[in-house]
Amino acid sequence: MNLITDLALILVVAAIVTLVFKKLRQPLVLGYIVAGFLVSPHMPYTMSVVDVGDIHTWADIGVTFLLFSLGLDFSFKKILKMGMSPVIAALTIIFCMMVLGVMVGHTFHWSRMDCIFLGGMLAMSSTTIIYKALDDLGLRQQKFAGMVMSVLILEDILAIVMMVMLSAIAQGSSPDGGQMVGSVLKIGFFLVLWFVVGIFLVPWFLRSTRKLMSDETLLVVAIGLCFLMSVVSTLVGFSSAFGAFVMGSILAETVEADKIARLVAPVKDLFGAIFFVSVGMLVEPEILVRYAGPIVALVATIILGQGIFGTAGYMLGGQPLKQAMRCGFCMAQIGEFAFIIASLGLSLGVISKFLYPVVVAVSVITTFITPYMIRSAEPCYNLLGHVAPKGLMARLDSFGSSSLQPTAEENSAWSRLLRKMGTATLIYSILTTAATWLMLTFFLPFVRHLLPHWWANGVCGLCTVLIIAPFLRAMIMKGNLSDEFRALWTESRLNRLPLLFTVLARTAIAAAFLFYICNYLARFNNAFVITLAIVVIVLMLLSRRLKKQSARMEQLFRENLRSRDIEAQVNGEACPSYADKLTARDLHIADLTVPEDSRMAGKTLKELRWGQTFGILVCSILRGRQRINIPGGSTMIFPGDRLQAIGSDEQLTAFGQELRNDVLPEDAEIEKRAMQLRKMVLRKGNTLIGKTVAESGIREQYDCMIVGIEEGQKDLTTINPNHPFTEGDVLWVVGEEDSLRSLSAAIQPPVKNR
Repeated sequence: MNLITDLALILVVAAIVTLVFKKLRQPLVLGYIVAGFLVSPHMPYTMSVVDVGDIHTWADIGVTFLLFSLGLDFSFKKILKMGMSPVIAALTIIFCMMVLGVMVGHTFHWSRMDCIFLGGMLAMSSTTIIYKALDDLGLRQQKFAGMVMSVLILEDILAIVMMVMLSAIAQGSSPDGGQMVGSVLKIGFFLVLWFVVGIFLVPWFLRSTRKLMSDETLLVVAIGLCFLMSVVSTLVGFSSAFGAFVMGSILAETVEADKIARLVAPVKDLFGAIFFVSVGMLVEPEILVRYAGPIVALVATIILGQGIFGTAGYMLGGQPLKQAMRCGFCMAQIGEFAFIIASLGLSLGVISKFLYPVVVAVSVITTFITPYMIRSAEPCYNLLGHVAPKGLMARLDSFGSSSLQPTAEENSAWSRLLRKMGTATLIYSILTTAATWLMLTFFLPFVRHLLPHWWANGVCGLCTVLIIAPFLRAMIMKGNLSDEFRALWTESRLNRLPLLFTVLARTAIAAAFLFYICNYLARFNNAFVITLAIVVIVLMLLSRRLKKQSARMEQLFRENLRSRDIEAQVNGEACPSYADKLTARDLHIADLTVPEDSRMAGKTLKELRWGQTFGILVCSILRGRQRINIPGGSTMIFPGDRLQAIGSDEQLTAFGQELRNDVLPEDAEIEKRAMQLRKMVLRKGNTLIGKTVAESGIREQYDCMIVGIEEGQKDLTTINPNHPFTEGDVLWVVGEEDSLRSLSAAIQPPVKNR
């Protein structure tokens, strides 16, 4: 019952406060924090939450949903497209803020471990808070927001490495030892493994069950996958929120991504509100008073440090000054990872107890300031432009845009080839390692319960080799038949030995996996194991079935990875993939919409003769959810059709003007178009008597329509087209005023003069 009471109190207070903040045009996240402060046990004059533990549990769920939504909105593919810029910016910001944190701690004469952990806390900006602030301010779709989120995700990943380093320092061991290297390799291993396996399985699963998926089932499936990855992430030593982000980034590459984001949004908003309320509940007025000086100093350090070093980091990452300032000013707060680092220090018993509430207070204050910092970036840039010399501003603006320009060496054939081979070797090595570990850890003990020891080892070894064979073959052969490899081979004889070395090096890596499996299961003589590995590799390379399987596997991965891009192209939201090739030939694709009142509507492409008249080609027609590719001459054009046409700038411009201009003119007598219902009685001498409805010509000649014939006082019966009119029939006719008048004059008998 306490849980229901606490939730009722939280949501009612949050609703009232956020309505006030909405009226004041302030970000909603600030309203949630104020609501949390009002319902916290530290406020003696208001109703407070009874069971804080339950609220923190719900808040953890809120963090999970916020990171899941972030992954849906910003995938790893976007980070990879940005290159080294986010990496340089993230490393610069983390290093500078850690140094500032240590210096501030020493200023207040805190202990050495307090200073080190404080530096780690100040280096971590809050992904969830910044995401929510940008969303509230309507800036989430802007270009600089994408760069900010890339750096924040990298900071969250590096925070795991930092926690390993801080644990090593707290325990007195070297922070640059094998433990830290192992942590970095572990993060990279699981990130690549999850992403590659997820891109294989998740889109395939959603595609196979698409016909069964209603909104309700899709929501349940998406949330289930989110929490499944959160559990897996926790089991391997990462946070549950990080696993939620990974699953969101995998689902972001599927066709259903936009629909899932729409369905999850209300759930995310509810639990996200509880999370931000729980942050406000952590504020202790007593701590604010006792440590007011350090709190103010830390807040100032974060604001100035991120404003200066954050901007510098983004400039080193390749952003111009204005963009870098907008990015840097977004980072001026600390969030949930600071709490995790503080909890780690408390659990290890190496930091003072006052540090945690101080950091919470600083986090709340900086969270409150974050929207104002984001808004102040552009005014600060304009102010700097007035104060600083124009030459300095020009150099600063050009510094960022030119700092990461690709060199000719980076674009060389060797660079492209080695990048392609290195990526393939890394991915397939991780997949092979994961498959081998699963087989030797789980499958081998299971088989040993069913078969004798050596038979079980043999079956496990054979199954393992069959599973990893496509990966090993792809690892060896990837890039060997590429255009870069062939060009370098024919370009110079000096290139041939290094090229052969790349093949031999990858073959040696594949042989090492086979050697390990054989040695683990059989303990054979080294010479025999090496010979067996060579034989298996030769058989893999000669196997056509493995070749087809490897090619099919890569094709499926590429299709799954590009499924959302393909959907955008099919729906007309993005240009087709061949559009860039047309541009090189002075052609491009344009989207044109047929006006609702176009004279062209209702005609076929053959009748319209657009190709002969304008020289353009209609390659696709988008009509609602239907897409007609390569329409034939008999295809009819409808109002509202979206045409994708290929042509030159002049041709498409002329066609677009004609499409917009060739429309029906406005009706100058629109008032006369009103329809009326009139009663007509067929008296003696009426010209309709004796004729049927079909013979009367009422519809064709007079643009009127008989809606029924009156039978008795109440009934109105739809008239049969073959019904002959008789004297005394009462007809009800619909038509325009002029048409009804013409009809009445034509059918009524002439009036005899007395």
